[in-house]
Amino acid sequence: MREITTKQLRIAFIAIAGGVILGALSLVRLGSILIALGTGVIAIARWNTGKVERYLAIGIAIALLALAISLPRGL
Repeated sequence: MREITTKQLRIAFIAIAGGVILGALSLVRLGSILIALGTGVIAIARWNTGKVERYLAIGIAIALLALAISLPRGL
């Protein structure tokens, strides 16, 4: 598998921070998507960690992405 560079990790952290800020500003769907994508990238970057930590982080990211897609518009 290809290594995740520090620049890509920095972008992932910025996406998570931006997602939290957008969620606080009532843009919950976009914020959730940014948090899920950033978390997924960081989980893939830490692929050499234990199985539970890896799969739990990826599972949470997938669940958050599914929740963001299923949110009704107009909230």
